[in-house]
Amino acid sequence: MLKPIPPFDAAPSEVERRWLAGEGPLVMNPFCRRAVAQACELAAAVGDGTVTIVTVGPPDAADLVRGAMTSGHQTDVVCDGLLLADAHAAGADPLVTARALADALGRDGGFDLVLTGRAGVDRDAGVVGPQVAELLGLPFVGGARYLSLQRDTLHVRCELDDGWAQVDVELPAVVSCAERLIDPCPGAPVSVPTPALRTVTVAGPPAGPSRRGAVARAAADRAGVLLSGSPDEQIGRARSLLRERGALAGSATDRAVPPTGGERGAAVAVAVEPERPETTRELLGAAARLAAGIDGHVVALTVEDEAPETLASWGADTVVRLDGSELEEDVAAGVTRWAHLVGPRVVIAPATMWGREVAGRAAAQLGAGLLASAVALEWADDDALVADVPMLGGQLVAEVTGDAAPVLVTVRPGALGLPRARATGPPDVRALKVDARSRVRVRSRTRHDDLGALARAEAVVGVGLGVDREEYLALSPLLDALGAELAATRPVVDRGWLPHARQVGLTGRSIAPRLYVAIGVRGAFEHLIGVSGAGSVLAIHPDRSAPVFHAADIGLVADWHDVVPGLAGALADERDRG
Repeated sequence: MLKPIPPFDAAPSEVERRWLAGEGPLVMNPFCRRAVAQACELAAAVGDGTVTIVTVGPPDAADLVRGAMTSGHQTDVVCDGLLLADAHAAGADPLVTARALADALGRDGGFDLVLTGRAGVDRDAGVVGPQVAELLGLPFVGGARYLSLQRDTLHVRCELDDGWAQVDVELPAVVSCAERLIDPCPGAPVSVPTPALRTVTVAGPPAGPSRRGAVARAAADRAGVLLSGSPDEQIGRARSLLRERGALAGSATDRAVPPTGGERGAAVAVAVEPERPETTRELLGAAARLAAGIDGHVVALTVEDEAPETLASWGADTVVRLDGSELEEDVAAGVTRWAHLVGPRVVIAPATMWGREVAGRAAAQLGAGLLASAVALEWADDDALVADVPMLGGQLVAEVTGDAAPVLVTVRPGALGLPRARATGPPDVRALKVDARSRVRVRSRTRHDDLGALARAEAVVGVGLGVDREEYLALSPLLDALGAELAATRPVVDRGWLPHARQVGLTGRSIAPRLYVAIGVRGAFEHLIGVSGAGSVLAIHPDRSAPVFHAADIGLVADWHDVVPGLAGALADERDRG
């Protein structure tokens, strides 16, 4: 399955205009280029395999599909193509897209494996793959980084948000592909013969359970002040400019969880991902604020034995234990069964690999709207739920509304903040049996980082290849002075110097800290788009012509070794002065 997206290398205003109007040109989603290449490699390995490229998109996507169809020429694999032409595809609810794809795949039949990209970089929803799997009644595996096929069993090493999982799954199945799974297929057509492209017109507007409303530009205009002089002179001037911009002020947010009102009114539920206490606390606090707005109550749907009193202090009024399985497909079935029994207004899940599959599958079963990768939630005047959703790598923020209950939501970890816990008694605890289908066998699972660290950070220091991994310790005084987290460009992560959870950019994370400091970052567009929402950007690079300075408010033209120690001292002094 192939997702068309707008090219991101044009001027931001032009990218926004084309995307909002649904106009070309179009390019292949980077993750989908891996899916196409992997499909061709697997088809060649089995000897007589074929590949079908399927996409939902505007009529202009025909050339894109034809280009993807030429990808099998090097391995003598025949690729045919199917375009589900829909002029309104860019604004559709994910379920509308998933239904169109599932219907097409169901009609064609005869497939063994459906490969798709991990997410579209234009929206980063990551739910269409799980929804297609649900509609087709298939298992789903997300974030494939390594895979091998032995007879009818696929062995997959999955790149999770902040770790790894080794899983086995029987075919047929749906699998999403990580960025580093395989070299991507060509982005442009190759002059080789291909079968004729089949085109089916999807008639009518995208009548789905959610709708996109107002879109605002999120990216800030940068001041572009490029400093000169000695290191000490540049440090002094940078300190003054950062102070004037308010880039060094701490966060004043100190919200408390609203007091419990007991089990009354409509339910706002949180699907609790195992072993993510901070994310659970964040989502339960958000659910409590939403429930207070409709005189409702909060339900924690959990597969863990977390102390009920803890969940209550974070916002839960009732706890429902889903007993029987922690696997995403099974938990989604449990959430769906509970929703049919209770009729909630909202079900919230984290925008993680786990949460996206749970919410995506549940929304497909319920026929519900899904507000994916939200960074803010509120009730509209008509009591509809509205989410702020970043688009185009964070350049835009769209208001997406779920009209009919229940509304499913995935929230980016760290986006809503951690409220103060409340004092309350133990909640009511109930159990709901979950049937374990066990179609995906998890052999091992590990985590190596804190997923929400970058999203919560008020300051972030990003490193490129200009800082050797052996020198990261030298950045500690600056990190301490700012209370900052460390992030990285894609080439740094490719070399294994920092984990994938720390990658910022088009195919990594989009962040919006108060201050972003780029050190040894030359300034590839793919990285800079990930920090377009930062309040202030300070860049340090010895080359005055480095592209990073075009996206910075303040630029220090110097070797970082010469300025970072003094800058750390100056900012620590600024912090101590209050």
